[in-house]
Amino acid sequence: MPSTSMTSDLGPAPVTRRPGPLGQLADLAFRHRLVAVLAWVAALAIALVLARAFGGEFSADYSSPGSDSSQAQQLLESEFPAQSGDAVDVVVRTAEPATDPAVRADVEALLAELAGVPHVVSVDDPFAAPGGLAADGRTVLTHARLDVVDPTDMPLADTERLLEIAAAAETPDLEVALGGATIQLTEAAPIGSEGVGLLAAAVILLVMFGSIVAAGLPILVALAGLAVSATLSTVLISFVDAPDWSTSLATMIGIGIGIDYALLMVTRFREWRAAGLDDRAATVATLDTAGRAVLLAGSTVIVSMLGLFAMGLSFMRGAALVTILGVLVVLLASLTLFPALLGYFGKSIDRLRLPFLRARPVEVATGGHLEPTGAWLRWSQAVERRRVLGVVSGVGLLLLFASPFLAVQLGFPDAGNNSEGSSTRQAYDWQAQALGAGSNGPLLMVAELPDADAAADLAGVTEALGSTAGVAAVTPATTSAAGTTAVFTVIPTTGPQSSATEDLVRTLRDSVLPTATAGTGIDVHVGGATAAAIDSSANIAKRIPLLIGGVVLLSMFLLLVAFRSVAVAVKAAVMNLLSVAASYGVVALVLQGGWAGGLIGIDTPTPLPAFVPVLMFAVLFGLSMDYEVFLISRMREAWLRTGENHRAIVEGLAGTGRVITAAAAIMAAVFAAFILSPDIVLKVIGVGMASAIIIDATIVRLLLVPAVMHILGRANWWLPAGLERVLPQLHIEGHPEVYLPPRQPAERQPVAAG
Repeated sequence: MPSTSMTSDLGPAPVTRRPGPLGQLADLAFRHRLVAVLAWVAALAIALVLARAFGGEFSADYSSPGSDSSQAQQLLESEFPAQSGDAVDVVVRTAEPATDPAVRADVEALLAELAGVPHVVSVDDPFAAPGGLAADGRTVLTHARLDVVDPTDMPLADTERLLEIAAAAETPDLEVALGGATIQLTEAAPIGSEGVGLLAAAVILLVMFGSIVAAGLPILVALAGLAVSATLSTVLISFVDAPDWSTSLATMIGIGIGIDYALLMVTRFREWRAAGLDDRAATVATLDTAGRAVLLAGSTVIVSMLGLFAMGLSFMRGAALVTILGVLVVLLASLTLFPALLGYFGKSIDRLRLPFLRARPVEVATGGHLEPTGAWLRWSQAVERRRVLGVVSGVGLLLLFASPFLAVQLGFPDAGNNSEGSSTRQAYDWQAQALGAGSNGPLLMVAELPDADAAADLAGVTEALGSTAGVAAVTPATTSAAGTTAVFTVIPTTGPQSSATEDLVRTLRDSVLPTATAGTGIDVHVGGATAAAIDSSANIAKRIPLLIGGVVLLSMFLLLVAFRSVAVAVKAAVMNLLSVAASYGVVALVLQGGWAGGLIGIDTPTPLPAFVPVLMFAVLFGLSMDYEVFLISRMREAWLRTGENHRAIVEGLAGTGRVITAAAAIMAAVFAAFILSPDIVLKVIGVGMASAIIIDATIVRLLLVPAVMHILGRANWWLPAGLERVLPQLHIEGHPEVYLPPRQPAERQPVAAG
């Protein structure tokens, strides 16, 4: 690329240094903008063809590999295929005793109609099965057995047919409620949260820029990247297992970072225009400075998501890969499509202004360097004056936010946490009232028998279980056709979320079963949904240190290489950990129910799925690094230019404060859209992500980080001589001086960007 030139009131100032690779890529995309746009259209077309030819289906295994509950499930699938599938709970309440001939006839007619729905292989007879009729004689519990193991494989139309049959059977004297994972998935159908988040982002961009063109560019870039990545993800899931919620997560992150990255570059483009550069030179300068920060920020998100591989769980790997694909494509759009669009809309960047929003001038400071003024400069100077108070108050606030997490309960939300009007919540409550809390969380026991004669010994095992404290009942065992496997159920006295139930599972495995089966050759596995949830939480909890250690160390290394500062890398890691801990505390607070939970529709104490904090950590650590990169790259730019630490911090914070707050508001709005979902897990993810972004962008980036850096002084930029020699020089801040006028004006001259 030839030397880029710019023009200002001071006359032409030729660029003497050849732009870096990103600047050259920007120049290529700008000059050949039609080709670049058509290339993205072609990429979408190719992705659509690949999706049609190789697209797969979502699937996820949430079990813990090698756990006792996992072994129980494998035995069920091989020896009792009819019982290994998912089941729909059918709870019927009658005004008269259910054994009354007329009432019984109505119940049996309902069950026969349910049995005729596709994928229903059988419906248990509640009048013959133990526990089918409650002690009050007016509550009937049975199960519709399905031929699908994964509830997501059940067609939505068939599940809705089950609900329609139940609703049609209701009379003033007969109430019906359906429960189970299959029904819960139908009730928690998505509501288009992505569209809500995108609309909120558009409003924030319009307020920030006041121009439809400037606000539209980031959205256009994000949508283009998402269109390609979402289509390609259907191809990816044909090779890896990924949960169905991974696309929502990837879409939300893609929208957020795509808009944030383009927002940063639109802001820098307007600054370069105000400094006197023409459209082409301003585009090259933008990618050669802000583009480097965007590339590093995207890399930190990818590194954080790679940390999920340390968990050793297939569904985590799948979610990570789908998200990484989205980040990579959106990042590519930011670095190639964005400069091409500037070729078309750069001259009109501040046009189509909204009449009620005043144009904000961009000022060119002494020496041609861009130096913000106004409220952000005053805030930055205030932080410098009150640096110690800023650190103490900032850390105190973060610890206060984090404190509720000390009382968090790990586990999986169940139907008892659903909204009160839902069918699954009614089935759960009716069953608990009539049959006891433990009936909602039965333990499915699968016994491996050495031979057919061991059935007599199994009777002694069930008797020992029945006399164990915390066990309400034990059903008779059913033996497989080969006589080598038996299955029976243990009903706890406590609910599935109770710590007493978790203690019971451990007691059965560690002491009761080993004693009861000693010398018999019988091996009994404790399975079922409740035991599987306990195993999954324990398995994830023990792997969390691997995730945290791996992500933190890799991110610190990236920052060390990028900014060549030990203090910056260590400070960023500590601040990010505090930020994530604070968001965990907010999540724990809303899960307690009460006033905080009531704000988002959680009205009962609810456990936190163990995979949620893991997922939040991976995503939030990467996104937090984005704002760190935006802020520190601008500080380092000023530090290299002036050699004055306090000035670098003040200028860096003042120059990026508005961008960081706008970017955080967009990201928070996108994640907050999850809160509208009826699914509790998605609500929790939305609350955690949105609160973390707000906390990080305000308390951490705009207060704690600059306050700590003012206290550290020149130590902020220290790097041992040994590392200085071996670390590569990335120049993440770019070479802004190359594009600035060589002469200094007598005084600062405001140049209106709009």
